[in-house]
Amino acid sequence: MNIGQYALPNNLFVAPMAGVTDRPFRMLCKKLGAGYAVSEMVTSKRELWSTLKTSRRANHDGESAPIAVQIAGTSADMMAEAALYNVDNGAQIIDINMGCPAKKVCNKWAGSALMQDEGLALSIVEAVVAACAPRNVPVTLKMRTGWCQSHKNAVVLARAFEQAGVQMLAVHGRTREQGYKGVAEYETIAAVKSAVRIPVVANGDITTPEKAREVLSFTGADAIMVGRAAQGKPWIFREIAHFMATGEHLVQPLVAEVKRLLCDHLLDHYDLYGEFAGVRTARKHIGWYVRSLPGGESFRESMNALETCDSQHAAVAHFFDALADKYERLPQPMVHVQDEEAAAFM
Repeated sequence: MNIGQYALPNNLFVAPMAGVTDRPFRMLCKKLGAGYAVSEMVTSKRELWSTLKTSRRANHDGESAPIAVQIAGTSADMMAEAALYNVDNGAQIIDINMGCPAKKVCNKWAGSALMQDEGLALSIVEAVVAACAPRNVPVTLKMRTGWCQSHKNAVVLARAFEQAGVQMLAVHGRTREQGYKGVAEYETIAAVKSAVRIPVVANGDITTPEKAREVLSFTGADAIMVGRAAQGKPWIFREIAHFMATGEHLVQPLVAEVKRLLCDHLLDHYDLYGEFAGVRTARKHIGWYVRSLPGGESFRESMNALETCDSQHAAVAHFFDALADKYERLPQPMVHVQDEEAAAFM
């Protein structure tokens, strides 16, 4: 699969998730089989570009190409300027956010709220494409099926966006009104795929290798995008790839491997965020890893009280060492957990 001039190693993508898909997490998912990862969204407001939050989101140190950055906003001129700002800072692909359902985003008419104003949405796309074309930077876009059940306009917008020069579309199978409640539907994604010639990516509730295969088959999509199911299980991408190739499931990873993956991830995370923010923002990642493991809930409670990176890292290592005394491979989850409290997903 290609996005513009960039050939991707496979069609398994990491969904952009605010507060989750930072550079350390993207690099980890790519290492474990993801063929493509888009950054968490960067605001189009110039006055916020110099903030620590934005500088961290725009950090691509050591990340493999292609580097894709998602931008969000409501002004065509500001979005075009934001695209060029990120290109100057290393972005090789620009992704437009029209999928975020978070109220704090939609209340400002950004994210999926733009799907209510088709004229504004198209003007933003045209401006961003025009800004990126001279730099030979492909523009992609992520959206929902529509604003609400009675107004699903993804197909109409998809045709307009393709005509305007967008080179790939990702569609989450829910409306903005649904947020992350209920179940994703794939009929609209299939309709979008039938309506355009550019690559289409299916997103929403893809939690297992079987589901990935089913969604690809039903929608005819060119790729699938995994979000929440990768939290605490970034090796899901190699599981899906193996299942697609062989029809068989990989065995559970070794406990020792999971310990190494998480401990290395934490060190990279601390390096990006520093001591104070690092130990706090790492808590959710650790919680996702251990939530369905024996003793995971009690460990998470004690771990959340730790205030230093060193103590947190040591506690994680000790937890997995103790687990390795009982299990060679990671135990099958006791229950399937999908955390509805995860920040704001794009």
